[in-house]
Amino acid sequence: MSRNRLGELLVREKRISLEQLREAQKQQKDDNISLGYALARLGAISDQEITDFLSEQYRVQAIDLSEYEIDRDILKLISPQVCERHKIIPVSRAGSSLIVAMADPSNLNAIDDVKFLTGYNVEPVVSSESAILAALEKAYAQPEISYEDIMEGFDESEIEVAIDEDDADLLDLERASEDAPVIRLCNAILLNAIKQGASDIHVEPYERILRVRYRVDGVLHEEMTPPIKLKNAIASRLKIMSSLDIAERRLPQDGRIKLKLGKGREMDYRVSSVPTLWGEKIVLRLLDKSNLQLDMTKLGFEQKPLSDFRDAIHQPYGMVLVTGPTGSGKTTTLYSAMSDLNDVETNVSTAEDPIEFNLMGINQVQMHEDIGLNFAASLRSFLRQDPDIIMVGEIRDFETAEIAVKAALTGHLVLSTLHTNDAPSTVTRLLNMGVEPFLVTASVNLVLAQRLARKICEECKVQVPTDEQVLLDVGYPEAEIPNVVAYRGSGCKVCNDTGYKGRIALYEVMPFTERLREIVLQGGSTAEVKDEMIREGVSTLRMAGLQKVIQGVTTIDEVVRVPLQTASPAALAPLLAGRERAVSTNRCQPSIRQPEGFGDR
Repeated sequence: MSRNRLGELLVREKRISLEQLREAQKQQKDDNISLGYALARLGAISDQEITDFLSEQYRVQAIDLSEYEIDRDILKLISPQVCERHKIIPVSRAGSSLIVAMADPSNLNAIDDVKFLTGYNVEPVVSSESAILAALEKAYAQPEISYEDIMEGFDESEIEVAIDEDDADLLDLERASEDAPVIRLCNAILLNAIKQGASDIHVEPYERILRVRYRVDGVLHEEMTPPIKLKNAIASRLKIMSSLDIAERRLPQDGRIKLKLGKGREMDYRVSSVPTLWGEKIVLRLLDKSNLQLDMTKLGFEQKPLSDFRDAIHQPYGMVLVTGPTGSGKTTTLYSAMSDLNDVETNVSTAEDPIEFNLMGINQVQMHEDIGLNFAASLRSFLRQDPDIIMVGEIRDFETAEIAVKAALTGHLVLSTLHTNDAPSTVTRLLNMGVEPFLVTASVNLVLAQRLARKICEECKVQVPTDEQVLLDVGYPEAEIPNVVAYRGSGCKVCNDTGYKGRIALYEVMPFTERLREIVLQGGSTAEVKDEMIREGVSTLRMAGLQKVIQGVTTIDEVVRVPLQTASPAALAPLLAGRERAVSTNRCQPSIRQPEGFGDR
C-alpha cells in the first residue's frame, strides 16, 4: 500500500482526521519515517489499530510477534539487511511456503526478493513496523558473552594487560572472543550492560573483593565479583579504551569510549576514574543514541504541563530552566526541546560539560575548564555568533547566571539547568547567586523540575490491596481514597523479578505568571511561591507521582522511594478530582486463525 493510499483509506474510514494525516505527512517528510510510524507517534492511531486495519484491507492475518520465538534456521533464510530494508521478518515454514511478517503486505518488491532469495512461496502476515524492528533486534542480536564462560579455565597468575597499537575510535566487539581474557571480560561487562538496559556501570575495588554493579531503572544491583587480583588489569584496560593515562593513579580522570555494535549502531560511554583507598573506582555512563527519546509527547508529560512547556520554549526570548538531581533526565528534556526548535531558520548553540549526544544542526561546544573555556566564556562568545537559541549545560555561579539573564533580556531564548529540589526553590537559588529579583522576574519564562520513577512491568502487573492509612500518609485526600486502585509487578523473566521495567518522568512545570512575579518582587519566600503555584493548578512532583499511581503506571512504594517533596491532601484534591482512574491491565489481542504448520519449528 502506498503511503498516500494508506492515509486516504484511514481518513475515509474515519480512523484519523485530515488534520492528523497532514501533520503525520509533515513529520514523515521531515524525519524520513513511514506514515504509519508517524501517525502512531502523534497518537492519532495505535500500531495495533494500523495492523488490524491492514489485515482487514488485504484479508491477511495479523500477528503479535512478541508471542513467537522464531527458529534460527528460519532466520538464516533471509539476511538482516534485506529484512531491515523491507521491514519484514520470516516467522515460520509451512510446506513449500514461507510465512513472512510484513509492515506493508502490498510490497510486491519485498515478496519478489524473498521468493528469489529463498525459493519458497511467500505467505504474508501483517504486523506493526515497530514490532518487526523489535523482533529483528532480538533475533539477530549477538550471543551474550557471559562472565562464567570467560573465566572458565583462566589462570589468574598469567594476567597480562594488552595495549592496542591501533588506537581507532571504534572498538569492534564482534572480535571480542579472539582477545585476551581481561580484554574479553571488559567487553563482556560493557556489552551485558547494554543488554540489561543499564544506565551506569560501577567497577569498585575493596580490600578483599572487586565488585561490578549496574544501575538499571535507577537502582544499582550487583552483576559480578571478578577476582580481586584483576582490579588493576580491568582498570588499565578501561583506561586504555577511554584514552586515559594508565600511569596516573593518584588523580581523577575523565574520558570516553565509543563502541561499534554492528548494524550501524554505536554506543558511547562517559568514563570517570577516581582513586579510592583500595584502588581506582571507575564509573561508566551509557549514552545510547538509539534510545534517546526526542519526542516530547512520549516523555511522560500530562497534557497541560506539556502545553505550558511548549509555549515557554516557543517564546522569542526569555529563559526556561530545568531542575533536578544528576540522572533525573534533564539532558533528555533539553535535547527534546532543542529538537522541537531546531530548523534551518534558527541558530542554536549549546555549551555542555560533557556533550552527551551529537545533534545534527546544533552547534555544540565542549567545556574545558583547564584552558579557561567555561560556561561564562562560551556564553560571551555565543552572543557574538548571532544566536537565536542558547543552551547552557548548567548555571553554577553568578557570572554564568548574569550573562544568561542578559541574553534572555536581549532577544534570545536561553535553556539551562540548575540543581534544586523543586521548581519554587529555583527562584531562591538564583537570588542566592546574586541575581536581582527584578531580573529574575523579567527573564524567566518557566521552571520545570523533574524526577524519574520506575514503571510497573506490564508482563507481570497485578492489582494489590491498599491500606487506607498508607494512602493518607503519602498524600491522598480522604475523599479520593475509594477511587485509588494500586498495582505492582509480581516479578517475571522480562523484569528480572524486580516488578519494574523502564522509567517514567515526573514533572513539576511552573510557568512564571504575573502573580508569581509579584511575590518574588515583594521578597516572598519559597513556601509562598509554592503555595501560589499550587493555587494556580500546577501539580507538584509528589502530586505527579500519585497521579501515575492512579493511572497504574508506577507503585506507591516507588513514589515514596523517589525523593519528592510532599503536598498537602487539601492541595492535591482538586488536581486529582475527575482525572483518569487506574487503567486495566487486560490487553486485547486480535483473534487470528493460524494456517496449518504456522507454529512449526
